[in-house]
Amino acid sequence: MKVAIVHDWLTGMRGGEKVLEVFCEIFPDAVLYTLVYNKEKISPIINQMKIKTSILQKFPNIEKNYRYYLPIMPTLIEHFNLKDFDLILSSSHCVAKGVKKFKNQIHICFCHTPMRYVWDMFDEYFKKARLITKIGAKIFRPYLKRWDKKSSQNVDFFIANSKNIARKIKKYYGKEAKVIHSPVDTNFYQFLNLKREDFFLIVSALVPYKKLDLAIEAFNELNLPLKIIGTGPEEKKLKKFAKNNIEFLGWQPDEKLLEYYNKCKALIFPQEEDFGIVPLEAQACGTPVIAYKKGGALETIIEKETGIFFYPQTKEALIKAVKNFDNFSFSPQKCRENALKFSRERFYQEIKNFINQCLSLSSRLGY
Repeated sequence: MKVAIVHDWLTGMRGGEKVLEVFCEIFPDAVLYTLVYNKEKISPIINQMKIKTSILQKFPNIEKNYRYYLPIMPTLIEHFNLKDFDLILSSSHCVAKGVKKFKNQIHICFCHTPMRYVWDMFDEYFKKARLITKIGAKIFRPYLKRWDKKSSQNVDFFIANSKNIARKIKKYYGKEAKVIHSPVDTNFYQFLNLKREDFFLIVSALVPYKKLDLAIEAFNELNLPLKIIGTGPEEKKLKKFAKNNIEFLGWQPDEKLLEYYNKCKALIFPQEEDFGIVPLEAQACGTPVIAYKKGGALETIIEKETGIFFYPQTKEALIKAVKNFDNFSFSPQKCRENALKFSRERFYQEIKNFINQCLSLSSRLGY
């Protein structure tokens, strides 16, 4: 069986790329298609694949500016010619699911989220953008919504990374989805029993919808130590109004991240995520989470056992939660036990079983 794997872009290792790694392990001989590829920022598991890119790869400074080409991405993804393959396996949060499917092919899509830039998080992404970007986004939004919904018909079987996303797939695409939670590397992220220090931790891309501004405002007022790991376009802006109790650590290698997870008092998770791997990485290290009570966090955090929630999404609510945190006692073992339910080994087996079921059903139906 000839397999094509399709992923939106490869410019760093985040939750979607961790899912992609498992696809590459299941089908090491597959051809991997992606719009943009930066080898230096991608894991060896993915780099060993045969990788084909779009014409975007030749554009100057594309690794920093690829998001600005969103309006032409549907056309670019449709230009990939996959007619020689039997199975298409897409890992999609933007346009990957929109590849053209030919007769007698099976398309299984692992959907991290319907294209949130044009659906439920449009305002979050563009409210702080430059005027020209806002105007462009409003002009292209109706077209992208129509294309996103229409292209969902190319998919024979949807997998959602959470119940939260399964509901969105039903709402926006009118399709059912099998829920298989994204994987967490619980073999690497372990409880090391290090001495806990008195700082809180954020691990995040520095982009608007992650709500780091809300967390910084809260900790400016709390005057408690907060360390922020991550990089992104909001970095300069966030640093300008952060007080001295807040430290920006930039990008950190996995080994250092493991250490910070094990030393921090708690992870702060102020955003709404489709699923969210970071809270599970923290829990795998025995660390509780203070999270906004919405989205994927509701499926990965056990309230008052592995973390606490705050609601609504305001500075005041987060401050109250941080102040209440010391009133609870959290067991590192319980945190880790919860994370183990989302292990990589579990994900590998569930994905493999579901793909086999889809292929068997398709064979019986005469695809």
